[in-house]
Amino acid sequence: MDTRLKMLTQWVRQIPGLEQAAPTAVSGDASFRRYFRVFGNTATGQRPYIVMDAPPDHEDCRPFVAIARHWHAQGVSVPDVVKDDLEQGFLLLEDFGDRLMLGELTPDTADHLYQGALTELQRIQQLTETPDYPLPPYDTALLDREMALFPDWLLTRKLGLKLSNVEQAMLDTAFAFLRESALAQPEVTVHRDYHSRNLLVRSDTDCPGVIDFQDAVRGPVTYDLVSLLKDCYIRWPEADIVRWVEQYRQLSADAGLHKADPDTFRQWFELMGMQRHLKAAGIFARLSLRDGKDGYLDDIPRTVHYIIEASARQGALRHFHEWLSDTVMPRIEQVIGPAPTATAQKAPQ
Repeated sequence: MDTRLKMLTQWVRQIPGLEQAAPTAVSGDASFRRYFRVFGNTATGQRPYIVMDAPPDHEDCRPFVAIARHWHAQGVSVPDVVKDDLEQGFLLLEDFGDRLMLGELTPDTADHLYQGALTELQRIQQLTETPDYPLPPYDTALLDREMALFPDWLLTRKLGLKLSNVEQAMLDTAFAFLRESALAQPEVTVHRDYHSRNLLVRSDTDCPGVIDFQDAVRGPVTYDLVSLLKDCYIRWPEADIVRWVEQYRQLSADAGLHKADPDTFRQWFELMGMQRHLKAAGIFARLSLRDGKDGYLDDIPRTVHYIIEASARQGALRHFHEWLSDTVMPRIEQVIGPAPTATAQKAPQ
């Protein structure tokens, strides 16, 4: 038994009803956090819980706890924090089960599952500020820092490309274009990683359980929408994406979150997606190179292909699009794997 697991077991067994708890691994994620399931005795029988192990020297649990308690009180389907020990980095949480939305999505289930996810997203976007943890802004510095992951980790370190001065200037121009669009959008509460691996399907409700929200910010109205519909782990035909985007545009406009017409909202969505996918592709490369999590490499071709598709619709980004198509994607196919097909495609579970 590793040291952290031994400490976690001792901690959870001090909680009434969990004296005999035997933690079993559920999953890890892209951070240093790990998750375990335990069973506690209640008046109505055994009840499952999730225990989060977040080593304090790598992870700060305070944002998670503050956001979870506020969002839960506001009616968002995030896990109830039953018990916390911030010094040790242990949390006892409500258990939403194991049915990740990614594993449940098929062409037959997609409309129903996305409708529930869009309804829950509207709730999140309408949230008031967390009293004891004001959400950071999705500002210029953060947007730029995220996009820089693409050249720093994917292009240079993983693909071995050496950018010329002309290519660097082209990247700078593209990044500025995307940044200005993001900052021009109406601001809402942004989960920041709202996709099929952070949403759990539950049998008693159409609304998914929402996890991994500790990096929430105040930012662009389309950010979480593009995370969901242009998911790095599953790809849908363009016609489906267009239909779902328009559904949410109307839903969010009726809620008073923006006043954008269909063309403006779609433009926001497309450019926001490019910013997010630049960030995600860089993170996937970093997870492989720095953390040894090579499974994320398989998601890079799909993620970069989203950028190529979106940039093709932007006249101002014609040179960026051509460079991605002619230089970057061939190198990705050579080093990592093939570009995705145009049909629905799901990442391996």
